[in-house]
Amino acid sequence: KAAAPQPQRGSYGIAPAPASEQVHVRLKLALRSGVLFDVNTGQVLWQKNPSKPLAIASLTKMMTAIIVGTQAKPSDRVLITRDALHYTGSGVGLLPKGKRVSLTALLYGLLLPSGNDAAIALADHVARTQSRFVALMNQKAQQLGLRCTHFTTVSGIVDQGNYSCAQDLALIAHDLLKQPLLARIVGSRSAILPFPIKGGKVYLYNNNPLLVLRYPGVDGVKTGFTDAAGQCLVAT
Repeated sequence: KAAAPQPQRGSYGIAPAPASEQVHVRLKLALRSGVLFDVNTGQVLWQKNPSKPLAIASLTKMMTAIIVGTQAKPSDRVLITRDALHYTGSGVGLLPKGKRVSLTALLYGLLLPSGNDAAIALADHVARTQSRFVALMNQKAQQLGLRCTHFTTVSGIVDQGNYSCAQDLALIAHDLLKQPLLARIVGSRSAILPFPIKGGKVYLYNNNPLLVLRYPGVDGVKTGFTDAAGQCLVAT
């Protein structure tokens, strides 16, 4: 079969679309903030408090993935240290202490089941410590010109001081999707990957509800949840 055409992705902007193209909808659920962009024109079709800083939970992992994708090689083997096994919240849960795991497999573990353990392992591999990795995340946020984003954690499990806004999250997602490997990962409903555990494979499943429900055209990107952040979604 011929490969399906990839959607064109332009640079996001902040200009509103013409009134005739704007989306008007009555939401069934309460929403604190959101923004809807046309990925081709960058025009805003709908928005609500787009620049309001809020806790973003595991949407943080989009930036984690961007840094890993630019600072390391997909062929790298990541040493699983005790640090990666001391995590809270969601995790891959099968990381073998003292063994080396494919960096690509860990990226799948980071972005599909939203593994906080994978986030720690990747951060330690790239920057030796989580605090140094967080500094890289904030440096990248400045480079992207993000106006309401600050990171204090590699995974998003800590809400204090870790925040962004809908407008910035669109820009982060746009930057992530420019990396072919990351774009392929976030568009996957599931993955079976070689892993140094009994059986030799790990089975990972995406928790993006739009991908799970096979919503037409969906190809990413990331979910998140903490009590403070509530349900969070960046979708393309």
